[in-house]
Amino acid sequence: MKDIIRHELETSVNAILNVDCDMIEKIADVMTEAVRKGNRIIFMGNGGSSADAQHIAAEFSGKYLFDRPPMAGISLSNIAPVTAIGNDYTFDNVFMRQVDAYAREGDVVVGISTSGNSKNVILAFEKAKERGAITVSFTGPRGVMKDMADYALIIPSTETPHIQEGYLVAGHMICCLVERNMYGRKAVFIDRDDTIAKDVPYCNKPEDLILFDGVPAAIRKLNDAGYLVIVITNQSGIARGYFDEDTLSQIHQKMISDIESEGGRIDDIFYCPHHPDEACGCRKPDVGMGIAAVKKHHIDVKSSFMIGNSDSDVKFGERLGCNTLKVSDEFTFVDAVNQILDE
Repeated sequence: MKDIIRHELETSVNAILNVDCDMIEKIADVMTEAVRKGNRIIFMGNGGSSADAQHIAAEFSGKYLFDRPPMAGISLSNIAPVTAIGNDYTFDNVFMRQVDAYAREGDVVVGISTSGNSKNVILAFEKAKERGAITVSFTGPRGVMKDMADYALIIPSTETPHIQEGYLVAGHMICCLVERNMYGRKAVFIDRDDTIAKDVPYCNKPEDLILFDGVPAAIRKLNDAGYLVIVITNQSGIARGYFDEDTLSQIHQKMISDIESEGGRIDDIFYCPHHPDEACGCRKPDVGMGIAAVKKHHIDVKSSFMIGNSDSDVKFGERLGCNTLKVSDEFTFVDAVNQILDE
């Protein structure tokens, strides 16, 4: 029995892992633009997809991960209009008539169907296009809806339960991205050594960490402009035995105090203590530290920046989805901050 359970779990995970990430991002961007313009995201589906339509719409109008203003997410699967229209007209029209009533140019209409052939959703898509709305389908690899939609999210499975699992996860991810795009905080991620402070190999004394000229004032300017300032630093000296985490904490407290003495503020510090050979997933250019920061502080990466001195820092920023600036002797951290602030 355990083998059967494990097989089903693995099948579901594989379907989810093979969803097109680029399509998730495109759909989130389209929905973000619609919400910014005051438009609505309208969801519909039958059976389990009806419940999913209500679920995802509620994440928009309520919240997904953090408190923020409501976004206009509407489900057409409410029992009264569905049964009234089905009784007075035909079940094929239950979504089409509601789309005709609610959808406006620039709205996003999302049809959810495991088969991709739900007639009432297809008719609603046709009406949505007449109304000038953008159409998005959540389906498996079969059916006509994916070919009708402006944006098609396809779950690569032919099994109904796994298709449903896939588009619920994708729906959550889309809502998460729209929420961060609309109301997430902007941040500047900064490397430490040779970016804001002189590089002392395996620095193990607080007094050896010396900030470059102008760094505290530049950080204060970022604070004043509404940016979170978050240090992202590889510290393999811990794994190599040159210092321990308590020592690193003392070094960072000295750095924080030096910055605060001129009115600046470091909002958080993330460090990787692992040896490069450990393949830990958090050492730059891997983005483990960045993902942790984004989730903790609800950061909108598209309005955020990474400042560092190495190719590893640049790759980290690019993989995270930030704008990235590389510092050098000729282009300092202060210059990078001024560029961000257009000074």
